[in-house]
Amino acid sequence: MTATLTWNRFKQAVFTIACDVHEGFVEITRHSLAMIGLAVVVLSLTLLARPGLKEMASETLMSWLELRQVAQTAVSQTSELTPASRSTAAPMQNLSSDQMAVTRWLSSKYKVSQEPLAALVSEAWALGERSQIAPTLILAVMAIESRFNPFASGSQGGLGLMQIEPDAHTGALSPFGGRLAAFDPLTNLRVGTRMLQGLIQETNTMEDALRLYSLASGRVNNDAYVGRVLAEQKLLDDVSQGAKTASSAQKDPTLTKPLPTHM
Repeated sequence: MTATLTWNRFKQAVFTIACDVHEGFVEITRHSLAMIGLAVVVLSLTLLARPGLKEMASETLMSWLELRQVAQTAVSQTSELTPASRSTAAPMQNLSSDQMAVTRWLSSKYKVSQEPLAALVSEAWALGERSQIAPTLILAVMAIESRFNPFASGSQGGLGLMQIEPDAHTGALSPFGGRLAAFDPLTNLRVGTRMLQGLIQETNTMEDALRLYSLASGRVNNDAYVGRVLAEQKLLDDVSQGAKTASSAQKDPTLTKPLPTHM
């Protein structure tokens, strides 16, 4: 009788301790998440108040995300490299002459380091070939939507470089980590290009597709948006063609053509 009573008390004590540990863990976790949320808010306010810090943090995030994708590719190594692994591994010297010219021009205009832009330009060319969309149009949309800021957040819920809405692309973002993958530059670029490709297939003209794309960002004057994107694409086309002409001019000096200067 005494042994049974002692055993029951022991079990009750163990149960009580386990409950206390569980409640303590939940409480600590709740406070930890609260602290993380507070830290994110403080960091966001600091970046808004200090544009210089925001630019530096933007470039740091792009570099970190690129390294993360390379690491993920190494873990899930396959016999064929993915587009993301190819683009993140492409240094400036591996770009073609027109890609290099476009990268340098965009870097100068939008004050973004050449190395992160080189990955985006290389990926835009690869996506353009597969989707039959001009890579300069893809880059032009990115320029107008976010000015190549991966932190960009729109009033209608659009996030990242091409202002994609995570809730509308859950399936596409899930393999890359879910909603926050919208801040991954290359993932954002791929999802945004796929969205643009679908709109082009649904409409009669490129202008109509761009108007629908602009609606996702909550813009009122869609015609102005279309004009800005196409004007940016024209500049990028001139830069690209100018680089090709300059390369050919080594054989024929009459083919030289100056590169446009950004406004």
